[in-house]
Formats: sequence, C-alpha cells, structure tokens
Amino acid sequence: MTPSRRNFLRGFGTTAALASTSLAQDARPIARKGRIKQVIAAWPFAVGAKWTPQDLIKHAKQLGVSGVELFSAEQLPLLKGTGLVCAATKSHSFERGMNNKGHHPEVFATLEKAIMATGAAGFPNVMTFTGLLDTSNQKNGSLVRQDEGIKNCIEGFKKMATLAEKHKVTLVLEPLNSRVAEKMKGHPGYQGDHIDACVEIVKSVSSPSLKVLFDAYHVQIMDGDLIRRIEQHHEFIGHVQIAGNPGRGEIGDTQEINYRGLMKALLKFNYTGYVGHEWIPTGDPIKGLEEAISICDI
Repeated sequence: MTPSRRNFLRGFGTTAALASTSLAQDARPIARKGRIKQVIAAWPFAVGAKWTPQDLIKHAKQLGVSGVELFSAEQLPLLKGTGLVCAATKSHSFERGMNNKGHHPEVFATLEKAIMATGAAGFPNVMTFTGLLDTSNQKNGSLVRQDEGIKNCIEGFKKMATLAEKHKVTLVLEPLNSRVAEKMKGHPGYQGDHIDACVEIVKSVSSPSLKVLFDAYHVQIMDGDLIRRIEQHHEFIGHVQIAGNPGRGEIGDTQEINYRGLMKALLKFNYTGYVGHEWIPTGDPIKGLEEAISICDI
C-alpha cells in the first residue's frame, strides 16, 4: 500500500464530506439479478468521492449490491445489522509482505487480527500480498531474492492458512501490476506481479484457506488474455476485483476490458464468490457505480 493510499485510509473513518448522488435519500434498493455478487471497495471511493465508511454502507444498500470490501478489522462492526457483507478484509501492506522473513512478525500479527475479526463476523476473505521483491531502497527491509521470496511466502502462508482454516476464512493473495509507476495504479517491485506466479504459491501451500485474488485490472496489464486466465485458474480464484484499464477508472466503454464477457466467463466456470468494484471514480461516483453494477449484473 502506498503512503498516499495509507494516508487516505487512515482518515477514512472521520471524513465527513459527502459525494453528489443521483439516488433519493429514502429510495428503495435497486433490484438486481444477483448472479454476480457485487461489492464496492472502500479506499477508491474514500479517495475519489471522499466517502466515509457510513456513506459507503448507505450507498451500497441503495444500489442493491451484496456489500463492501477492504474495511479494516476495526471497521467490520459497522456492518452489523446492515445485511451487507465485507467480501475482503484489509490487512497488511503490499510493500511489507510475506516474501521477507523480517516482515513475518508484523504480517502474522496483522493477518491474525484480520482473520479472527473476519471469522467472528461471518465474512469470507482476508487480503494478503507477497511484498516487494527488492526493498533495499524502500526503507522497508533488506534485499529479497526471487527464489528466497517464494520460499518465504510458502512458509509464511502455510502458517497463516492453518489459522484461517480454523476460523473458516480464506486468505486471498493478490497479484499487482509492476508496470505502471503511477501511485494507486501500479506497484513497481512487487514480487507477485503475474497471476501464474501467485497460483504457484497457492498450489505449493495446498490449503483450502489460501486462494488467489483475480484482479482483472492488474492481470490485464501484466498478462492479458483474461478469460483464458480464468479458465486456467478458476479453481484457485477466491475473490475478484475490477477496474477500467488504462487508468483504474470506471469500467464503461472508455476502457479496454469487456466486463460483461468477463462476468459470463466467471459464471461459466462456476465462480460463486464476490466481485469488487475497486476503481477510482473520475466523475459522479453514484452514476459511475450505477453503470458499472449494471454492466456486471448479467
């Protein structure tokens, strides 16, 4: 997680500003087909729309989606009684991840807290990351070789997956693109930057409580061929996130990914998890979400 993104999220719970909305305050939730269980990610709408967690909950209910994602363990109680799920709980940063043994104590502690809170709430997933491959210039630790990083990931995830199994939670390992240098849109130096590499880690750990997070935005940038990737790896996919490419904005016809086709592919391969809207709004956030949710509601 970039310092900029961390700073936004640190103040996420206290932001008071409201985004413009095309929904009436007392509007009934929009009826959805529900074949694709959609949720809305917290940080992009904190960044792009200045929404608080409470704003996000309100809009998620009005828009007729299943819930939210990327709430912290401390924020999960906000969802009690709302009927909404947190599809993926936030945990440690992508910079200081499992590939560096020097980071294991803090990663384990953060994951344990998130796993226990997520399990207690009855929610399904907790986010996790490989970490940066070379942190020598990032003030985050020592140089990590690729082979060493993979070994450390497998060792660490085996320990955490055992805990996750006990709490009926799944850790979802996210591949992030390392090609785009713009903040919040790419992550140069990230080790797990290809979907195949993350799947290999998951296979090596061999636990039902560790799967991959298929982020279509990042996978498109690094690997492309999205539907074939889903076909290849569908049994290892525990969560899905989406955003427009290029730019990580809305998912309409100004970007290159055919999200209706992608949703059909998920259903074809019997995906039953959640799809998270993790894109940064560039216009009216409600209108953007209304369009995006409709595109995916096949």
